[in-house]
Amino acid sequence: MGLYFFSLFIILLSIIYYFNIGKRKPTTFQFTDFKPEWRKLLHNHIIYYRSLEPEEKIEFERRITRFLKKVRITGIKTTVEEIDCLLVASSAIIPTFAIPRFEYTTIREVLLYPDLFNTDFEITGPDRRIGGMVGTGSLDGMMILSKPLLRKGFSNSQDKKNVGIHEFLHLMDKEDGLIDGIPKAFMDNAPSLPWMELGKKKIDQILSNQSDINPYGATNAEEFFAVAGEYFFERPVMMHQKHPELYSFLKKVFRQNLVEKLNHKLSRPKEIGRNDPCPCGSGEKFKRCCLQ
Repeated sequence: MGLYFFSLFIILLSIIYYFNIGKRKPTTFQFTDFKPEWRKLLHNHIIYYRSLEPEEKIEFERRITRFLKKVRITGIKTTVEEIDCLLVASSAIIPTFAIPRFEYTTIREVLLYPDLFNTDFEITGPDRRIGGMVGTGSLDGMMILSKPLLRKGFSNSQDKKNVGIHEFLHLMDKEDGLIDGIPKAFMDNAPSLPWMELGKKKIDQILSNQSDINPYGATNAEEFFAVAGEYFFERPVMMHQKHPELYSFLKKVFRQNLVEKLNHKLSRPKEIGRNDPCPCGSGEKFKRCCLQ
């Protein structure tokens, strides 16, 4: 009986998809190759890219190229600009940048919506609270993102929220075959049981209003992993200070120590003044960012 209702649900979801997405004339970005002028866009919009060493920036650009050759970026009732493609690709690359030869195996297309949407994929009417989702059933291999929310995620580096990174963290989680908040495919040096126990403890703290982690992370284990990952990449120094155990675990999963990288920059001979731009690349003054 359960299988019957599940099959019926998938059929219903397919019908909804057809009428709310399938019948709309899409606009797909036609990728050819990485353009030199994109470096300025990356520098201006991607803090993570600004923090990289010259040789790392070259590798980041190679990853951008590989991703956009493989994954279509399609606008639904909205235009797809070059910056949108770079933001989507960067969302995919940032969490996996330190993992050699990594390629996502469960994504072929990203749909950009002009606004938030609801569970029926509608962009008008009530209950439009969804800014991003990884597709299942008839939408398997696809991701839907709100274009305004995608852009906001990279323009505001202080709120610990980035919908693009959030959804690609779900895809990282899915690499072992299941989105369950336990990214086993990347946990060579971090056993799953301590992670589950840590996640439960942190979710309990969120529910008791004793945490600065986004409350959405208390929804379930898979959302906690994605929310914690957003925090890790947006405010690594703050996470290291407030949640050292969580930072230490995610550092092993992503194989990136962003705090150490920042400390290395701070240790260079050039003195950084309180009112200078923060070397983490956030665009904020040093005294208002990593000096705190």
